[in-house]
Amino acid sequence: MSTEMAQDAERRRNWKGSLYFGRFVLFHLICLAAFWTGVTWEAIAAFFVLYAVRMFGITGGYHRYFSHRTYKMGRVMQFVMAWIAQSSIQKGVLWWASHHRHHHTHSDDPDDVHSPKHHGFWYAHLGWIFDPDWADTDDKRVKDLSRYPELVWLDRWHILPPTVLGVATYLVGAWIGGGFLTAEAWSFFVVGFMCSTVALFHSTFTINSLSHVIGDQRYETDDESRNHWLLALITFGEGWHNNHHHYQASANQGFYWWEYDITYYILKALSWVGLVHDLRNPPEHVIEDEPHPAVAAREDDDEEAADESDESAPAPTAGTTERFGETVQSIQLSAARAQEEASKQVCNIKLAAATRYDELSDRASQGYTEVSEAASKKVDDIKESARHAQEEAGAKVDRIVESLQQPDPEPATD
Repeated sequence: MSTEMAQDAERRRNWKGSLYFGRFVLFHLICLAAFWTGVTWEAIAAFFVLYAVRMFGITGGYHRYFSHRTYKMGRVMQFVMAWIAQSSIQKGVLWWASHHRHHHTHSDDPDDVHSPKHHGFWYAHLGWIFDPDWADTDDKRVKDLSRYPELVWLDRWHILPPTVLGVATYLVGAWIGGGFLTAEAWSFFVVGFMCSTVALFHSTFTINSLSHVIGDQRYETDDESRNHWLLALITFGEGWHNNHHHYQASANQGFYWWEYDITYYILKALSWVGLVHDLRNPPEHVIEDEPHPAVAAREDDDEEAADESDESAPAPTAGTTERFGETVQSIQLSAARAQEEASKQVCNIKLAAATRYDELSDRASQGYTEVSEAASKKVDDIKESARHAQEEAGAKVDRIVESLQQPDPEPATD
């Protein structure tokens, strides 16, 4: 039975991947209809408005709020933000956040969901979305979000927001064009909704692919994340990706004034009217990539103590200095080798722990399924026994009632 359940789950994942791939291709093909509908100025305006609003939903909602919790908002605003983000047709809010958190846990290592380093550019850009292995949501990673029933409901019906938006876009176009079958109505729908959705797809996906390939690395991180001005422009600030991987807890990803971050500007404006609050920013020492002030102060004290000790010590001879330099170089080399070996060991431990966790999770799931099936069978047996007992008891009661209803025999006469 457990094998059949696993096969059924695999079929569902394959079906989800095929369905999303078919929808993805269909959207690209529908965009070609713009050659027949024409492109109106109203449709172009709709394109940029829907692109901007939904890009903010992705960057400010999916990414900086639901995935990283870099600021706070109320439940109503939280639902609105999730609705706007899901209108981009990039699956549900819980699915998006769980996979993004997985990415940061395994950034650019073999288990990363979309690493161009290990899986190739096109898989990182869009192939992983259609992979059945990533079709489901890892609920363990989004327990903080799944406690909100409205988000769980919205994630389940993630196709609802884009459907409502698509219909509304067509109706507005029909109103502007003066009829449901006018070229203006269809242009408004094709260019305004469909084309902006496809543009959103690929703009967002560049952060998974291109931002780990092109650009500059200001900070040394454990991955290939990079900063690129053009990606930051089309994704409202997400292109400062190396900044983000250096300090994920920040609501702003542009760390300097010249690093434009449209998402953060909008969040800041929303905080002025109370719709969001407690925006987190990187400390100065994080931006400058320096130790925490308390650590720096302790290091300064240690250096002063070492200087005082050096002043009181006798001056070293030339031979002593040479031997000391050789010793320092030897220690540095040994430390570098030890650090490299430690990094390898940590990587191996992480991979082994992840593999062991998956094995234990599968074994627990299988055990739960077997126990559940045995319990269900036992309950069915008890129900059947109870039904037989009830029937027998009913038959006995009927016989007793029947015997009581029979008249007493008449006494014999001489």
